Formats: sequence, C-alpha cells, structure tokens
Amino acid sequence: MVSLTAEEKRLQEARDRQMHWKRWGPYLSDRQWGTVREDYSATGSAWDYFPHEQARSRAYRWGEDGIAGICDHHQRLCFAIALWNGEDSILKERLFGLTGNEGNHGEDVKEYYFYLDNTPTHSYMKCLYKYPHRTFPYSQLIEENRRRSRREIEYELLDTGIFNEDRYFDIFVEYAKNYTDDILIQISVINRGQEAKTLHLLPTLWFRNTWTWNGKQDKPSLKEVKEEISDVSTVEAFHSTLGKRWLYCQKATEILFTENETNHEKLFGVSNTSRYVKDGINDYIVHEQKAAVNPNQIGTKAAAHYILNVGAGETKIVQLRLTNELFLTPFGDEFNNIFATRQREADEFYQRITPFSLPEDMRTVQRQAFAGMFWSKQYYQFTIDEWINGDPAEPSPPNERKHGRNNEWIHLNNEDILSMPDKWEYPYYCAWDLAFHAIPLAMIDPDFAKEQLILLTREWYMHPNGQIPAYEWAFSDVNPPVHAWAAWRVYKIEQKMYGRADKHFLERVFQKLLLNFTWWVNRKDVEGKNVFQGGFLGLDNIGVFDRSKELPTGGHIDQSDGTSWMGMYCLNMLAIALELAQSNSNYEDIATKFFEHFLYIADAMNHIGDEGTELWDEKDGFYYDVLHLPNNHNLTLKVRSLVGLIPLFAVETLEPDILAALPNFKTRLEWFINNRPKLRQNVACMETRGVGARRLLAIVNRDKLRCILQKMLDETEFLSEYGIRSVSKYHAEYPYIFYANNSEYRVDYEPAESNSGLFGGNSNWRGPIWFPVNYLIIESLQKFYHYLGDDFKVECPTGSGKYINLWEVACELSQRLIKIFINNEAGNRPVFGGMQKFQTDPHWHDLILFNEYFHGDNGAGIGASHQTGWTGLIAKLIQQVGEYSGENQPGEMKKNQVQSVAM
Repeated sequence: MVSLTAEEKRLQEARDRQMHWKRWGPYLSDRQWGTVREDYSATGSAWDYFPHEQARSRAYRWGEDGIAGICDHHQRLCFAIALWNGEDSILKERLFGLTGNEGNHGEDVKEYYFYLDNTPTHSYMKCLYKYPHRTFPYSQLIEENRRRSRREIEYELLDTGIFNEDRYFDIFVEYAKNYTDDILIQISVINRGQEAKTLHLLPTLWFRNTWTWNGKQDKPSLKEVKEEISDVSTVEAFHSTLGKRWLYCQKATEILFTENETNHEKLFGVSNTSRYVKDGINDYIVHEQKAAVNPNQIGTKAAAHYILNVGAGETKIVQLRLTNELFLTPFGDEFNNIFATRQREADEFYQRITPFSLPEDMRTVQRQAFAGMFWSKQYYQFTIDEWINGDPAEPSPPNERKHGRNNEWIHLNNEDILSMPDKWEYPYYCAWDLAFHAIPLAMIDPDFAKEQLILLTREWYMHPNGQIPAYEWAFSDVNPPVHAWAAWRVYKIEQKMYGRADKHFLERVFQKLLLNFTWWVNRKDVEGKNVFQGGFLGLDNIGVFDRSKELPTGGHIDQSDGTSWMGMYCLNMLAIALELAQSNSNYEDIATKFFEHFLYIADAMNHIGDEGTELWDEKDGFYYDVLHLPNNHNLTLKVRSLVGLIPLFAVETLEPDILAALPNFKTRLEWFINNRPKLRQNVACMETRGVGARRLLAIVNRDKLRCILQKMLDETEFLSEYGIRSVSKYHAEYPYIFYANNSEYRVDYEPAESNSGLFGGNSNWRGPIWFPVNYLIIESLQKFYHYLGDDFKVECPTGSGKYINLWEVACELSQRLIKIFINNEAGNRPVFGGMQKFQTDPHWHDLILFNEYFHGDNGAGIGASHQTGWTGLIAKLIQQVGEYSGENQPGEMKKNQVQSVAM
C-alpha cells in the first residue's frame, strides 16, 4: 500500500475530526463593498450604496475583505496586508476595481494579483500582489472606462503606464501552518525598479464587527503586550468564542491601534460612537493625524508598521506569526525550517495528484489552477430575514425591501466557507458555477467538493419549494440543473482517485435533488408537454431576447437548452439511482421513473408532429429554440449557438452487468422498449446487437450527431483554434435579425466582450469560448465513443478530409483549450492576448490568469480575471492528457479506461 503524503495525512485527520486543519484559511473576500449583502438602499442599487471610497471608513455588516488575507472559518479574526508607497491618497487595504455602472463592460477589478500555491488544508499558501511606486490612477481608470463605449476594449491598469520602467514592488505573501492554530507568515518585498524606493508595509489584524448591529455581542479586543523578546512586537487578541491569539511581529517600527467601527462623522456628518474608527490607521499614515490611533495600544484593529527602504532589485523579508501559543523565540531556524518543510510537502502532494509525465509548462498551469481554486474559498454570511428587517441597534431599512430583491427567500440563512467564482467580481456563490468547481476540487479535496454540493441542497439554502438559490443578485433566477451531474462526477472521481465510494454522500444529495427535479417539472414546463423554458439558464445574452424577462412579442420560448438540460438531469439522476440500487433495491423504482421521464423528454425534443414546432430543424440539421406567440403562431429562432449543442449533453450508457444485477429495472426497461415504440423511435438507439449488450440513452441519435458535429467541428462556425465558440462564426456575416414592435433584435458573432447591455452586458455568450460548456461537450463525446467505438468517425475539422473517432475529437478539443494557457511556438500565451508585459517580461509571463471566458478567435482571456472556479476545469483536462498520453493513445484505449474518464 502506498504511504500517504504529509498533506494527505492532514486531510485524513480533518476528515476524522481529529485535528481542525481547515479552521484557518484564505476565507477573506477580495471585495465586500458594492455587494448585495451590504446594500440597505430602497432601490437595490448595491454598486452605489456602498462604493469603494467608503470601504476604508465604513464597517461591513456581513463580511470582511483584504489583500492576500486569511481568517478563521467563522471570520471572527482576520489578517491581511495593507500598503502605502508614499504617493497614494489612501492606504492600499483592498483591491480596487470598477462597479457595474462604471465599467464599459460591467464590473472589473483593476489590480494585478496572482494565486501561486495552496494546499487543501492551507498548510502552505502563496500569492503575489504587484504594487506600483507611483500614485495609483484611481480616477483615470474610472474616467477613461466611463468614456469608452461597449464597442471599445476595457482600459486596464497596464494601459495607464503605471508599471513602465518596472517601477513597482512584487509583494509575495506566504503562509505555513506549524499546526492547526500556529500560522507562520512571510512577506517578501522586491523592488523591480531601477532606483531605491520606500514602502510602508502594514500587516493588519482585526476583528469582524459583530458587536455593533444588535448591541448584544461581546466586543473582542486587541492590545499590545510588552514581551522581553528582542526585536519582536506582540499583539494579543481575545474573543469570547475564539479565545486568545497572539500575533508576533518581527522588528516592527510601531504597532498602531484603532477600532473596526464606522467613521459616521466623515461619511454622514453625525457624531462617532468611538474616538477611534476604521480609517484611523489610514489617516495616521497618509495624513499624519497622530490622534487618529489609540495611544493606549488597544482596539479591534491593529497594524504593525514597517518602513522598508528597498534598493533597486533588492528583497526585504518580514516575518510574523499568528498563534494560540506563547513563544519565547517565535522566529529563527525553526520558523524557516517549517516553511521549507511545508513547501516540500506541497510539492509532494501535487506530484501524487499528477504523477504522469507532463511538460513543465502544463504542470505550472495546473498547479496555479489548483491554487486559484483554494484561494477562492470565502466565508459567506447572509441571513435574508435580518437583512430585510434590519438590526435592533441600527435604523430600520426602507419598507421597499420587504417587497424587493430576494424577499421570497426569507428562509435563507447562510454562514459557511464556500467556493466563489471570483472573490472580487463574483464574491458570492453561483449555483451552476459551483457545480463545475466541484470537479477539480474533487481531485484534490473530495471532502470539500462534497460539502459544497450538499450545502446548496440543505434547508437553509434550498427553497422549501425545491429551488436551488442561483446567486445573491436574484436567488430566484434559474441556472442550468447541473447539480446531479456534479454529484455523480465527484462520486466517480473520488472512487477512481482515492478508492472511496461514498454512497452516503450520493444518497444525501439524491434525496434532496428529488425535490429540485420536481420543482423544475412543475415550474418550467409551461404546457406540460416535457418541453422546458427556464429563462436565461446562465447563458446571459445567448438569445435574440433577454430570456429572463417578459418577451417583447408576448408568449414564451420552448428552449432547446432548457429541455436538453432536463434530459441530462434525468440521466444523471438515473445513473445515481442505479448506483444506489445495487445496495438498496428500493432505488430500482425511482431509477425506472427517471428512465421513463427521459424517454418522454427525448421524444418531445425530437417529435415530428403536425404543428411544425419541433426543436430539431431537419433542413439545417440543428436544434433551435421555438417562439410561441400569443396568436398560437410559432417561429423557429434560427440562432446557431450552444443552445443547439446542449442536446449532446443528454447521453448515458447502461452497462450489461448493472442491468443483470437489477432485474426489476431491467424488466421495466424491456417492457418499455417492446411496448412504447413511438417513444423509442425518437430516442437514440437503446440497444446494440447481441445478448446482454450495452444500452445507450441519448437525445441525439447517430444521424443527428453527425449533423451537429459537422457544424460544431467547422472552423468557419463553432470550432476555434482554442475550443468551441458559444455562437457560430456564421453570424459574423449573417447576423440573425428579428423585428418586434418596431424594434430590431439581433444576434451577431461577437468573439470578445458584449457589444450590448443585454442581461447587464458584463459577460458575453455570443462568440467567446466558455470552459464549463466545452468541458461538458468533451465529456459527452467520450460517452458517445464509449458506445459507438472506433468505427464511428467524423471529419475534424469539417472539410479537412481527416476522419477521427469521437475519443480523438474529445482529445483534440482538450488540446485546443489547453493551448489557451501554455506557450506557443513564439513563446506567447494566448490567454494574455496583446498584453505585452505578460508576454515578454519574465516577472509576469508565468503568472497565469484564469479568466471567465476567452476570445473566440485568438484565445485571449476576457471577463473576470480570476474566475478560476469553472475555468479551473483546465486542471482536470491537463490531468487526462497526462494520464492517457504515451502508451495509452486514444485509438488504442481499452473500453474500461474510456468509461473511467467519461463516468
């Protein structure tokens, strides 16, 4: 038996509740201001109610933010860095960016920071922040982006010239745990410029403000402790539930104290309850207001002040230690040895995860993708009842809130560590994003992946009617139902990589998803014909109309994607039920239910009736949405988009050994095959020749599959050099135009940012490449290959004369997605696009950004710059490349190998 690595042992101790290795982690948000949680306005204008300029002076109600920070899992005590270059008008305490109202393409962080390493227990973490020497161009970024139209690119921090002549600091922040509550901190400051520069470094410790809001919470305290330790300053922290902690600070110039309380006088012109307020340290450092900090060295916010004179190319290192133990010598050889050990153990852990032969460049991308997954964990608290009705010690919120945003989610009471899409641009959970996060997370921390999926089905998240909350801007919006898929994939990944088949987890999720499935059937099938609507379904502006709103034509849209997602949902639930039925025969009945329901949905998708409203267009060989008008007239919306590819996702194979082990289910299946020929004829072949053969369940049959793939693999349509586009390039020359009420509605091919404000305009599904749907396409092709084998080949690319099997097509798509991040022949990374600093500077070139989506033609990263969440799927694709390359070439793979990937 292979011995566990040190990190795996820590994970085992955490799983067995022997040691709380995850009590402390990178759980601070990158942005708390401008969120729905902090919005107490009457109109729901979150961006305007709590802007960035108020963040340094105003206490947050629901969470905290900071740069490269950590906190405990209930976010009682927080630690992060603050900086001042002697030029800025404010301390750099948090990451700056544009609100949705300021950016020409929606909200947009305007900083450069990178997540370089992290382990599942956060025993070792490393990140980098790049801080300019000169005055940070806050106003310039706002004004220039506000001036630009949606048809112009975003104005970035590099565009201001602030990093010219390398006039900036690289600030590396590293953490290493000695044990669960003994955290070593090392901050390395490197001056990349050509002349000496002074940096004020302020590692900051503070308590989240929980005492102001109801007047009942005990107020915690920080105070300086005079120790007889040479060159060490000590801050003692006390919290009634956390106990005592000490922050040891190596060679600090001074320790500054204030309170984490709102500066009411500055913001609102009323008296402060405390003389010392949240922005006291800012005013002391930047404005030299000596009275702004507490001379008695006590408070709820404290910072060690280091004045570092850093020569050109020089590195200065500051060490700190946050611990629940008193030390006589907190620094020295032991400190350095612990860091070296944790770094080595991190390398050993990731080598165990990916033991295959991989190019070093790919391994770098995968390691930083994993790091981003863990750095994107965040403490998230939101209690709708308290948010709507207000706090006892605070003014009552406006009455409009009781009938405004999320008022129907009064049961929602969240306080957990959750995986965020992006802790700055999306510092809140999103239901379908999180399902994709679970895939790479399952490779490195299956316990956390499972916890995430279970949480969203718990009664303090899931609505009593069975709906899973979408995201905090509108919990009632509808995301694609991919939760069952994620649960099944996490189960199979853990089984394959770790040899654990956690049926208890699978059953817990399955039982709650029965409620969610019923909600979908009852709420999103308008006519009860197994054709579903669903709204925008996470694809924002994919259609000619905003599908989340009332249509300008009236009526409703029967959605190809909505119906296909439900077909996929049925098959996912069927797969889970069959797995559970092998140890509990009661699940055979529910498996039969999902088998039959899938047949009805597949029939509805493919039914050729007298009304001419089928979603499959025989002439074009493609699936489209159908618009049902109030006058009973129906129109096919011929937009070639992912909407027509999503039917590929509804595919599953039934293995002979499983059918043999479940006689009741097999009997019912055979009855349907023999007695419901009309249903069977509109479903992909369910049976191969021979006794006890493998069965296929799919919406798309062989002929339709060929038609769809002909377009999908056409480089003049969907196939980009870097993956599958969300809208066909066909619409660049032939836009889809629809007229209603004297207005023009259209879909053009837009390979980069959105040119319209449809659905907020901050993301674009009209041409760019998105990882989640590309990943599902790849997985679906693997499943089809599992059934169709080597003999079924398609032309790839279309028109090339090269015919390959579907496994090889899946590999080709994987390689194209990986190409986004790795160096090409010219030594450039496509993800960086035209950002020459990233392409040519060795201090930038290997710092990978995992964007929200990617340019449909050149692969450049677009949208949120740190949405490692679902773009973290790149780590799984790299894993598969390593595992099935070399001697296991795609065309020679054994069937069970393919199944282990596809399943």
